Amino acid sequence: MNFKNEKTFVMIKPDGVKKGLIGEIIRRFEQRDLKVVGLEMFQPSKEDIDQHYPKDEAWISRLGQKTLGTYKKYNIDSKKELGTDNDLEIGTMVRGWLIEYMTSAPLVRMVVEGIHAVDMVRKICGVTIPSLADMGTLRGDYSADSPAVANTEKRAVMNLVHASETPEEAQHEIKHWFGTRKVIFNYKRFVD
Repeated sequence: MNFKNEKTFVMIKPDGVKKGLIGEIIRRFEQRDLKVVGLEMFQPSKEDIDQHYPKDEAWISRLGQKTLGTYKKYNIDSKKELGTDNDLEIGTMVRGWLIEYMTSAPLVRMVVEGIHAVDMVRKICGVTIPSLADMGTLRGDYSADSPAVANTEKRAVMNLVHASETPEEAQHEIKHWFGTRKVIFNYKRFVD
């Protein structure tokens, strides 16, 4: 493993595009000596996004459990709001909200390379719940959404960007979103 040239996948979500943050998001990565080696704006299909998110029951149930946890924390009755308290059924609903959200506007997909790129990008983005993200991170500076608000509005949490969690996930997502097309570049920056 070459940690100096690690690659990760990043996708700017509909709220990041609609807020005009494409340049700012790229700037934050580049100012930390990461380099963009693949970049494209595109309009995803529902099938594209459906293939992006896992379909296994364990992952979907975890989505439902997170939602149930949010409802419990804020004393919201999931049966009253969603008609069920079954984590798999709720996770399936949330996955559907994600697909609707991610196809609501163009996205920007990119491959970012650099020292520990996976961890560095996630640090720059901040935690996935914007209302809990530290100031100085992308989510902390440019979003204030929360699962409680999103769940009551029956939509996905708007958190600006997706960033791969592990090098293995990055490799899978790069292959999924960029395929075998020759759009990932190898070049040296002045700082290299």
